[in-house]
Amino acid sequence: MEFLGIADEEFIRQDVPMTKQEIRILSLVKAQIVPHAVVYDIGAGTGSISIEAARLAPQGEVYAIERSDAGVNLIRANAANFAVPNVKVIQAEAPAEMDNLPPADAILIGGSGSNLTAILEAAGRKLKDQGRIVLNCITVQTLMECIDYMRQHSDTYIYEAIQVQVTRLQQVGTYDMAKANNPIYIVTCWKK
Repeated sequence: MEFLGIADEEFIRQDVPMTKQEIRILSLVKAQIVPHAVVYDIGAGTGSISIEAARLAPQGEVYAIERSDAGVNLIRANAANFAVPNVKVIQAEAPAEMDNLPPADAILIGGSGSNLTAILEAAGRKLKDQGRIVLNCITVQTLMECIDYMRQHSDTYIYEAIQVQVTRLQQVGTYDMAKANNPIYIVTCWKK
């Protein structure tokens, strides 16, 4: 049985953004991925969410959409490292290529490249009824763009938003000091 929460240090990372362990765990729980699910990971970065989603959906498929060469290479390396052949890497700037994918049970959005509204439009066309979109928003502007979109489409979606602040203790000599990660907003949207 696979468990959520691969240690951050186990991923091959380099200088590509990566969703940290605690945020991955919460996002994947919110996505409610089942063993046969079709999942999109948009703005996949290193593929940390793709890898964990693939382990939750061993009979399903995970489409990792990433625009950068470095990210695509890291996703492939991490997928090989964790032996998850059900991760399909697509090099594209979303929403490009989304219309060519099978219908999704869950769509996770980590990076939108200033294309969030277009991505949400494409996601709406591809998301199955009762499916979920989960967004990790670093900025307030991205959060508000998502919330505004969901409010304008309240006939299609129900949403909730939470803010998560993770602080880890770091040993400094004989003391333990708090070291805070950036707060993240996680927005979960259910398609009616």
